[in-house]
Amino acid sequence: MSTSAQPSAETSTAAGAPSGGTVTDRLVELNSRYAEAFRDPGMDARPVLHVAVVACMDARLDLHAALGLELGDCHTIRNAGGVVTDDVIRSLTISQRALGTRSIVLIHHTNCGLESITEEFRQELEVEVGQRPVWAVEAYTDADQDVRQSMQRVRTSPFLLHTDDVRGFVFDVTTGTLREILPTS
Repeated sequence: MSTSAQPSAETSTAAGAPSGGTVTDRLVELNSRYAEAFRDPGMDARPVLHVAVVACMDARLDLHAALGLELGDCHTIRNAGGVVTDDVIRSLTISQRALGTRSIVLIHHTNCGLESITEEFRQELEVEVGQRPVWAVEAYTDADQDVRQSMQRVRTSPFLLHTDDVRGFVFDVTTGTLREILPTS
């Protein structure tokens, strides 16, 4: 049975939602089917491989499949661009200090949406809603350089205990391969 939330041709509307409901209704329905067969795996919240992966939220990235990971192997932290923000540092700090991770893998990807917008996005939002967001867009034009910047942010954070095994990569969305980015010396 496919667990994809993609509605079939018979049940979808022009907007992509199932007939008689929303996409969220479809997800809840699929969860009910999932829960019928679900068995508690008896796992701890601590990742087996002691690794946290920070990656872009792009729907084309199936991180577990791409990295050969199983349920329980890692912590996965995702956001727009996979950039290291204050909130990512917060999550990594909890991952390390409370849940035992020691390694950090950072993954950006080719053809990222953050390469096509600018920090002006914040000003546009301010004009539209009357309030400027407190967060930065973190747009970039060079994925390799942004991975280096993200590695540097991790390595210099005073909150993280383990910064010796921090590696960065760019995932190619057309080939599925990772290309390692070496930090600036």
